[in-house]
Amino acid sequence: MTLIYFIILLSIIIIIHELGHFMFAKLFNVYCYEFSMGMGPKIWQKKGKETVYTLRLLPIGGYVSMAGENDGMQEEYTDIVVPKERTLTNLKEWKRIIIMGAGIFMNFMLAWVIMSGFYLYQGVYPVAPEPIIASVVEGSPADLAGLEANDYILKVTLEDGTVIEPEKFEDITNYTLTYDGDITYTVERNGQTLDFVVTPYQDQETKGYYSGINSLPYQTKEVTLLNAPILGASYLFDSTKTMLIALVRMFQGFGLEQLSGPVGIYTVTETYANLGIEYFLMLIALLSLNLGIVNALPLPVLDGGRIIITLGEWIFKRKLNQKIEIALMSACWVLLIGLMIFVTWNDIMRLM
Repeated sequence: MTLIYFIILLSIIIIIHELGHFMFAKLFNVYCYEFSMGMGPKIWQKKGKETVYTLRLLPIGGYVSMAGENDGMQEEYTDIVVPKERTLTNLKEWKRIIIMGAGIFMNFMLAWVIMSGFYLYQGVYPVAPEPIIASVVEGSPADLAGLEANDYILKVTLEDGTVIEPEKFEDITNYTLTYDGDITYTVERNGQTLDFVVTPYQDQETKGYYSGINSLPYQTKEVTLLNAPILGASYLFDSTKTMLIALVRMFQGFGLEQLSGPVGIYTVTETYANLGIEYFLMLIALLSLNLGIVNALPLPVLDGGRIIITLGEWIFKRKLNQKIEIALMSACWVLLIGLMIFVTWNDIMRLM
């Protein structure tokens, strides 16, 4: 049953992404050869006015094949002659940017709609606590350093020079959970400002780093039909901020052991599906948001990279040299394949 949930999850977030590209391509009159649900051999197809709608054997995602794309998907439609003005490459740059960004937009919209509905269903919204230490674990690094309950954390300084001035307790954990160096906590205690240097320990099960301080409990806010969309948007903002921080820290070399891929997602899918349909939908929202953010990265093989290239062509009034573009895309594919192997190995080692 988990496999079915996993396939449904992947299919929803990828198809909604491709649907964004497809809708705006149609809006700007780009010829679309095919809109496919699934990959691999065809098991069903229906010809629309000009687009072939296809269901394929492997129910993992989908794609839209547009005239003018150099992705090889349209090779079986070489018998169709498409007017130059209806190709993607012949569109004005701003229209191409919208088409490329539409998939990212749809992933964000899906996450927003699901989370707004989730909070409305739950009836309450969790409000993150202030950066106040509720308690300190006895014998932990924080306890040995001298931190105490009720200390108000003004600033956190990492050994690498990163400075965090938290508004919420989770602003601290976003950085420290993957950091193995010394951490200086600047706190306010009884009107005094004090500094404490803590060396966190690593939990062997989660691979995260902990100082031994606990936050105050989350408060709750009542959700109504009027504020649910606002709270859903707040979730998007906070989650996007958290993921961007994680990505930056990853490129700095922190938290690589916590990266997860398809195997990890499969394991998490089973956990969320067992909690109920509403939590499974929440997982779809979270992964849809993740897919949107990752696709926005400025890598040539991703939508974000293609947008950057198009912006450059628009500004400098010239096309990027095809050999350079191919070299950049090839290098990125090698990078992504290497990353996929690495995260899969991470997932397997966790299971073992």
